[in-house]
Amino acid sequence: MDLFSKLSLFRLPQTILTGPGTIAQLGREARLCGADKVLVVTDKVIRQTGLLEEVTDPLNESGIAFEILDGVTAEPPFELMERLAAEVSGYGHQLVVGIGGGSVLDSAKLLAVMAGNPGADLRSWVGTDKIERPGLPLILAPTTAGTGSEVTNIAVLTDHSDHVKKGIASRHLLASTAIVDSQLTRTMPPSVAAATGMDALVHAIESYTSLRASELTDGIALQAIKLISRSLRQAVLGGNNTAAREDMAMGSLLAGISMGNAGAGAVHALAYPLGGKFKVAHGVANSLLLSYVLRYNAVANLPKFAEVAKAMGEPVEGLSLRDAAFSAIEAAARLAADVGIPAGIADVGVGQADIPALAEEASKIDRLLNNNPRRLTLRDIEQIYRDAYAGRGASGS
Repeated sequence: MDLFSKLSLFRLPQTILTGPGTIAQLGREARLCGADKVLVVTDKVIRQTGLLEEVTDPLNESGIAFEILDGVTAEPPFELMERLAAEVSGYGHQLVVGIGGGSVLDSAKLLAVMAGNPGADLRSWVGTDKIERPGLPLILAPTTAGTGSEVTNIAVLTDHSDHVKKGIASRHLLASTAIVDSQLTRTMPPSVAAATGMDALVHAIESYTSLRASELTDGIALQAIKLISRSLRQAVLGGNNTAAREDMAMGSLLAGISMGNAGAGAVHALAYPLGGKFKVAHGVANSLLLSYVLRYNAVANLPKFAEVAKAMGEPVEGLSLRDAAFSAIEAAARLAADVGIPAGIADVGVGQADIPALAEEASKIDRLLNNNPRRLTLRDIEQIYRDAYAGRGASGS
């Protein structure tokens, strides 16, 4: 046996703080990073909600100087990152703090590492472990319960040259500290709670069933699936349900940890061109493709997909292994429908004539497809898109 055939890596931020009110510890954590001057990265939505004060108040109380950069947009392109990095270069920041959703946190990661690699070509980092040097220390605080970006070593940008989202993965993108405070998610609109919550479920399911899954990630992923499945409906539809919000914050965190180490698969691969070409938000793209990809993947690892169904609360006792596994598909489709996710890609503007080009782009994303539990050919990918166009995929038959 190859000595490294069972090699697995498990990486996390140095510190993870969880629980309601933990954002108050930001000043202390910034001091522990040795910072006197901080760059706060966010977007205009966070500034408008008043959540920005949750970051600036503890920094002020700790006597730490800061500047606010609120120019991040949803699904940020490469050109925006390059422009924002140029805006803040030479200011002598010692720490980057990101507060926001996944786009903000990914941007904060890249701005921190770009500060430590001046002059580097951002596009040359696409792929895995291509960043040469670490950047500034980084503290991340999510305001959505879904992306898990605060604990992953991945950042995703949109490439306008080919309208495809592209991932950069590196150990240098890991935060020094992640602060997961469920109170920061209180301003999420229901549609955002639905999309990000389903996104977290995708992270958990894909990492649990991925080829790089390990004993270290399996238990974490299953707990994430359990928390999200039991609480997403209440978090989206139940008003100010603090218990559900706490479940979702923890579920998203655990899903991010699992995905950050075991990786994602074909759901993400097929979602990237959908987001890049049709401007579909990442969480929505993942969510509406989930049951269609699961229907294809389940036969490749029936025992694991049966465990997914059990974690989602499905009554699998007495079912055959195949029926138990395929009940996970139906559970995922019901949950997505209940929280308002579109039923298929036709609902987000995709036409049948677009499918071959989407499949061609998705087939190139080897980093994700090579981690999928079942091998996908170009024809397979095209068929999944066609099923998603027609609305076929919720049934396990």
